[in-house]
Formats: sequence, C-alpha cells, structure tokens
Amino acid sequence: MDTSPLTGVQKSLLRSLGQTLEPALKVGQGGLTPEFFKEFGRQLSAHELIKLRFLGGDRPTRAKLIAKLTETSGCMLAGAVGHTVLFYRPHPDAAKRKVLTE
Repeated sequence: MDTSPLTGVQKSLLRSLGQTLEPALKVGQGGLTPEFFKEFGRQLSAHELIKLRFLGGDRPTRAKLIAKLTETSGCMLAGAVGHTVLFYRPHPDAAKRKVLTE
C-alpha cells in the first residue's frame, strides 16, 4: 500500500469530496474503543475517504485522538475543521481505488 504523504493538491481534492459526506462515525465520551477501531477500519476499507465527528473534547484531546487513529489504522489526515475530520486510506489494490485513482 502506498503510504506516502498526500500532496497539497490531493488534500484539496479530498477536502472538496468530503464536503458532501455525512459523518460515517462519531466519537463520544466512550472514546476510541476496540469496537470503534474495528468499524473505523471497515469504513476506510469500504469507502477510502470518511468523515468523523468528535462530540466534545478540546483541541489538544482531539489532536491526540487523531494521531492515534492515523497511527493505528494506517490512514492519512486529509483535513480537519473544528470537530470534523477527514481520513483517507487508499485501497491496497490500485485497480479498486475509487477516490484518488492516479
């Protein structure tokens, strides 16, 4: 799988695609549970680009959670505004990629 960092143009494209997405998951007081990680991975595998919404927490807490999510799942941060975050993980099979096909 290509884990190279996203270019500015790629991030811009992903953020524009993310505008139309509804949050696939929400992180509440329960935090990042094993069940959450399982569903997060499933959503990334199915869609490549997902939107996540934090239901509380201050900026430093959200930053730590985002870092943990990217490290654990092998995804990349495509953008973050307030409590909403976009994550991207390309499909391992280049022929099956839907989002960034180049």
